[in-house]
Amino acid sequence: MNQFSNAQLTTNAKSLRKNMTKEERHLWYDFLKTLPVTVHRQKVIGQYIVDFYIAGAKIVVELDGSQHYQDEGVRKDIERDDYLRSEGITVLRYSNSDVNMDFQSVCQDIWNHVRSENE
Repeated sequence: MNQFSNAQLTTNAKSLRKNMTKEERHLWYDFLKTLPVTVHRQKVIGQYIVDFYIAGAKIVVELDGSQHYQDEGVRKDIERDDYLRSEGITVLRYSNSDVNMDFQSVCQDIWNHVRSENE
């Protein structure tokens, strides 16, 4: 099995693509979809489904709602990020509030990372 896929999670990932959060839709339709690189939504990597994956730059973009700031969410995010980093993937995390209140800065930060990974 490919290290970046997990057939058991594929159905869940498809459902998540159809039911993106308001912030995920905003970031996808108003920025990520327009990038000159391939961006995958709700991509299965190992035992995880990441919000967005920019394969050419090996970057994961995660949007965090309030559950990510509770003890259990923080612990799970640390485990997930450690795994992704062990696979050579850079993880960029933004709060839903960042997307809603400072969208241009989020987009610029993502683009800066993509450019630096492709240099």
